[in-house]
Amino acid sequence: MAQPVLVTGGRGTLGRQVVARLREAGHPVRVLSRRAATSDDGVAYASGDLNTGAGIDSAVDGVETVVHCAGTQKGDGDKARQLVRAASAAGVAHIVFISVVGADAIPVDGALDRAAFGYFASKRDAELVIEGSGIPWTTLRATQFYELTLLTVRAMAKLPVVPVPRGFRFQPVDSGEVADRLVELAQASPAGLVPDLAGPTVYRMQDLIRSYLEATRQRRALLPVPMPGDAARAIRSGANLSPGRAVGRRTWEEFLASAGRA
Repeated sequence: MAQPVLVTGGRGTLGRQVVARLREAGHPVRVLSRRAATSDDGVAYASGDLNTGAGIDSAVDGVETVVHCAGTQKGDGDKARQLVRAASAAGVAHIVFISVVGADAIPVDGALDRAAFGYFASKRDAELVIEGSGIPWTTLRATQFYELTLLTVRAMAKLPVVPVPRGFRFQPVDSGEVADRLVELAQASPAGLVPDLAGPTVYRMQDLIRSYLEATRQRRALLPVPMPGDAARAIRSGANLSPGRAVGRRTWEEFLASAGRA
């Protein structure tokens, strides 16, 4: 029997799609989960916690490839250390990691930057841990998913006057297309840092909000506000964008139409 592919974060927005695509490709899949789960959907679940390391040794046992999708606003480097420690001991041959465009270009030093943009530093920490693990690896950096963009603009649109960070632009991408690419990389040889995956269009933040308001038939006043700090300055300069890798096909407008009215 073929060795299972372990997917961390297999219940998240991206991870669920990676699991489904791996199964469609004929791979046995094991999902790392902090909560016990049954296998009646054809997926094996391994109970484990990347924060503490509990259960990770057994989760990676017999695994050749790990697709590491688990991530949070902070602490991804520590989670990666727990994973690579166990993976190295188990003889895992390939770790595929999803990171974010700008992880190496957006400085997150001060308290303000950490509070607002700690996600970039967290992903960069995990990148460095995986690169230095001695395990063959592949890292894909993607821009923000449409789902996250939607959550952000939906929350902002609840305010009677929407504060819009001045000069911010984003290039969101379809998470399903990212899942497609991760599965492709998981089935290939380790390749190190591969080219970015970004959406087809760069949008100003105010245009993303306006398109959401139009789609949901709402009216709000938008108020441009300055954002201080080095991280905000880097984002204004486009450090979170990858216009040369605008290879995503599905647009934000198509995603909004499919998401329905909120």
